[in-house]
Amino acid sequence: MVVASTYKLGMAKILVIDDEVTIVQMVTDALRSDGHEVHPFTSGNAAFDALDEHHPDLLITDLHLGRDGKQGLDLLRKARALAPPAVVMVVTAFGSVETAVEAMKQGAYDYVEKPFKLDAFRHSVQRALSYNHAVAENHYLKRQLREKYQFSRIVGTSPQMQAVFKWIERVAPTDSTVLILGESGTGKELVARALHFNSARQYAPFIPVNCAALPENLLESELFGHRRGAFAGALSDKRGLFQEAEGGTIFLDEVGSMPDAVQSRLLRVLQDHEVRRVGDSAPGHVNVRVVAATHESLERKIKEGKFREDLFYRLNVLPIQLPSLRERREDIPLLIANFLRNKISPRSGQAFRITRRAVETLGAYDWPGNVRELENILERACTLCEDDFIRMADFPKAIQEGAPASARLQPGGRDETTFLIPEDPADGTPYPLTPGQQAKAQPAAAGSSLPFKIEPLKDFLREQEHNYLNRVLAHTAGNKEKAAELLDISLATLYRKLSGETTT
Repeated sequence: MVVASTYKLGMAKILVIDDEVTIVQMVTDALRSDGHEVHPFTSGNAAFDALDEHHPDLLITDLHLGRDGKQGLDLLRKARALAPPAVVMVVTAFGSVETAVEAMKQGAYDYVEKPFKLDAFRHSVQRALSYNHAVAENHYLKRQLREKYQFSRIVGTSPQMQAVFKWIERVAPTDSTVLILGESGTGKELVARALHFNSARQYAPFIPVNCAALPENLLESELFGHRRGAFAGALSDKRGLFQEAEGGTIFLDEVGSMPDAVQSRLLRVLQDHEVRRVGDSAPGHVNVRVVAATHESLERKIKEGKFREDLFYRLNVLPIQLPSLRERREDIPLLIANFLRNKISPRSGQAFRITRRAVETLGAYDWPGNVRELENILERACTLCEDDFIRMADFPKAIQEGAPASARLQPGGRDETTFLIPEDPADGTPYPLTPGQQAKAQPAAAGSSLPFKIEPLKDFLREQEHNYLNRVLAHTAGNKEKAAELLDISLATLYRKLSGETTT
């Protein structure tokens, strides 16, 4: 007897279909004793209809289910069309190899011939479930990567960033070389990853290389590989990163610091798509997209004789210029919310809030380190703050000294008791307040100043409705007819609400 199933995700949902009642009963009892949820059927038609309802992890079906109704291949095709698809095992009579082969061609994972031994059958089920788990995990990880690096996760609503998004969207599907320009900390690698994971190369490797972090001899060996004995210490053959990135994307960060000898080799790759390892006599073909980045002016380095002009033109096919943070200050509140909600709070286990005064202070700072510096300052403030609220006093002195007049304490003005609840830039969902934070955010006694603005209810509701309509319109890319359909209102009503008109 086989021990109970060790399927990693625990109990699996399995549909068993056979027109022989004894087979169905035997298999059902065995699999249920292994801890699985089993739904038995002796009718192909009933099982066909049940696939949508149960959406199983595994379908076990006989190929021949009587003369009338749905057959095993019909069930196979429908199970494989589910999202995500079910793994299918087919059962066939001894000697019917041709039908089993046809089932395998149409997507069956395995087949079992009748009569079968129950122990061997349960081993086959376990293999099928393990395969299903591996496939599901692979799909999940790839989906997570795509979601993580989709363009909408690069935060910014400023005109400068909207222009960047449009350009990235046009560039991503191509195989052309991209040069990302921008100051340190502006998110060049994030853009490079977005380009890769939104291209046809998304399932191949993405290899990042910091050209400024490696000395010349090591950089050359890392990028292009070497043969055994090519230099002292080369004890074995080594594949270069260009070869490791085959079919995918290689990201050359700080390409402006690349030594001249390595520049010549890179030019050969871009021109001929060939890589020659150090110590090798013959080059090899590579299929790699090159995305480069620099915070330096390559034109100035060309004039200084430190960068090859022909390489610059090979790299600068599709340039993307990223704005500095001081050039898009209106994005700072969104970035603050994003870092607090999606990075710092999950790591610390605390839902941090920030005061309006602190936000205004951060908005006035020039941010020489750009987005990276902003994230570091917020993390520092979360570490040093006395509770769950970030105040201006939690920032370094240089940032506090640049606070605008509107951020200074004034009688009746916006002071440190006005707390902003960060919203998710993706969907506008606010943090839920913990009971302790709710207590801090409430007035201590009747008549004391409230930590939020009091306004007529109709004005508040109108603003909430307007924000919701704008989010729906953003979802439909500005298509008002589609938005009205989703909202279940007439197009005329939508126009009236957008114009701010009210009805009585």
